[in-house]
Amino acid sequence: MSNSNSYERLPLVEALLRYESQGHVSMHVPGHKDGAAYVGAAELEVDSERAELYRRYAALLRQDVTEVDGTDDLHQATGPIREAQELAAACFGAEATHFLVGGSTAGNVAALLTCCSKPGDIVLVQRNVHKSIINGLKLAGAQAVFLSPRHDRASGLLIAPSVETVEAGLTQYPQAKAVFLCTPNYYGLGVDVRAVAEVVHRHGAPLLIDEAHGAHYGLHPDVPLSALQAGADLVVQSTHKMLLGMTMSAMLHVQGARINRERLQRMLAMVQSSSPSYPLMASLDMSRHWIQTKGQNAFTTGLAAVNSVRKLLCELESFDTINLSKDSSTAYESQDPFKLVIQDKTGQMTGYELLEQLTVHGIVAEMADMKYVVLLFTLASSQADADKIMVALYTLDNYLQSHSMNMSRSINNLGSETNDNHPLIDMNHYNQGVSEPVSFSIFEVDKPAYKVSLEQSIGKQSAESVIPYPPGIPLLYAGERITEAHIDELGRLALAGAKCQDVSDPQLRSLIVYDDGANERIKDRR
Repeated sequence: MSNSNSYERLPLVEALLRYESQGHVSMHVPGHKDGAAYVGAAELEVDSERAELYRRYAALLRQDVTEVDGTDDLHQATGPIREAQELAAACFGAEATHFLVGGSTAGNVAALLTCCSKPGDIVLVQRNVHKSIINGLKLAGAQAVFLSPRHDRASGLLIAPSVETVEAGLTQYPQAKAVFLCTPNYYGLGVDVRAVAEVVHRHGAPLLIDEAHGAHYGLHPDVPLSALQAGADLVVQSTHKMLLGMTMSAMLHVQGARINRERLQRMLAMVQSSSPSYPLMASLDMSRHWIQTKGQNAFTTGLAAVNSVRKLLCELESFDTINLSKDSSTAYESQDPFKLVIQDKTGQMTGYELLEQLTVHGIVAEMADMKYVVLLFTLASSQADADKIMVALYTLDNYLQSHSMNMSRSINNLGSETNDNHPLIDMNHYNQGVSEPVSFSIFEVDKPAYKVSLEQSIGKQSAESVIPYPPGIPLLYAGERITEAHIDELGRLALAGAKCQDVSDPQLRSLIVYDDGANERIKDRR
């Protein structure tokens, strides 16, 4: 490992700077030859704006290199990449850290392939997981035992499963290869990972955590503990989401003896590119360096910005926020202070409509659902950003206060609230506790599939997944039995203009289902 006073170094960045300064003749990939092709294009371009664009990219591409002498190899790191990963492990509290160039998606898939060594292995999985975990289950040919999430009645949102549910799953399926949970969720709400880890380890299984939204956890007293600090065995973090990494850059952290490190290395090499992006990896090195050299001060400005907006929201009449301190009966134990989750409490705007209005005022939020909008602050957020947001919120507050409920579609008219105040699917669908094993495979099911209307699909087995994005959590899995609750929610999403992935009909008016032998085939077949 690197010595304790080497954290001020940037080993991978320094290696790329050395490469750039050598001025050698590139007789290797990539084809743009250290950006030379873009420099040449700029010189030939008659349009000055286009020429400047080429020059800007040329500057970036001078460090877009490959595995040559001095730059190391991600999949067999012995030089600067290895040192950069060791420094990251020391920074984030891991025994080993792996750089990811395919986002947390690559880490989640590799984690499942590591723990599942043969087809049919069982993994206990949170029901409302990111689609990358489902894809990992498919690639592993695993069986998922789904654990129902907790329902927070105050906010209507779904959190990770309770400790009791996790223990019930492990008791019923002691052969489970791992427990895989996602915390915090997209809204910044999390569970007590330490309590979960104690239960999982008592049953002899490893705990895997998709902490994509918590790369900054454990780095400041005002943010929750990280999953590593709480005892998880393998943690995947999207460094690009909340820290300084470029998009697609992430890290996978490991500790303890429950993860087969050699197999993990092989699986990572399988799911990641054999030609990983050096600018992406360098941004991970720089992100770690900034955190390690600035410490808690790195978060001061961002926290001040979000707190100023939060304070304003308490004074406005039209908006409400999710706040852990408001209700002691919440189903979550932690909340990310950088995630500001707001709603129009006058009922005049859905979350989607509020998102649209914020965009009109120059504020591009992270995501929306039927009820909420998520504003994502980071350590890079400034008071100037906060001031612009507050101007927009002031304007929208005045508008909402001056208009009656009849002048806009209300949330109730859209039917987005259930008896449990839940903005998504009816809770009866989730209240199964511990499911029976559900088999996953990358191979097609060998039976006919047909497109039918939503109403005709109730009771049938879905042949496709429906994944509202963001947040990327499947509403319906391929192979899952379609319920009336599914159809009700799909209707609400369609009316609100939600975007869904993997579904054949983007208008959400029909679904592909498997033929159960009892229904006529229709002409519109996929």
